[in-house]
Amino acid sequence: MRHKRLAKKFGRSPEHRAQLMRMLCAALIIHDRIETTLKKAKQARKDAEKLVTLARKGTLASRRLAAARLRSPEAVKRLFDVVVPALAGRNGGYTRITKLGTRRGDATEMCVLEWVAAAPAPEAAPAETPAAEPSPAE
Repeated sequence: MRHKRLAKKFGRSPEHRAQLMRMLCAALIIHDRIETTLKKAKQARKDAEKLVTLARKGTLASRRLAAARLRSPEAVKRLFDVVVPALAGRNGGYTRITKLGTRRGDATEMCVLEWVAAAPAPEAAPAETPAAEPSPAE
């Protein structure tokens, strides 16, 4: 019986499951949003929010712990330099899950996992062109 067991197994070995969550968290940090299944997103959200809480300390020890958990130097650098300053005023609740519907083929519920403080996508604004001065007709 799985009473009070919080983590999902995803039909994988413990090492494979840990690597899956590690890569989902690294992808979220690097790309600011990922599209995945709802169950994987809920588990990755727990790990990502713990990483942000760890990184908010800003110490060398917390950087080394984050590096040990992520195993991606690019993700660690972006976590400390970009993600944590953007989430500085929040006390938890750093991520958002938006449901997308079911995936065609196996009907798995899909969603987008993203940071709450992520900047909205820039809209294509029409370029302002200076009004052309009419040429004097001679």
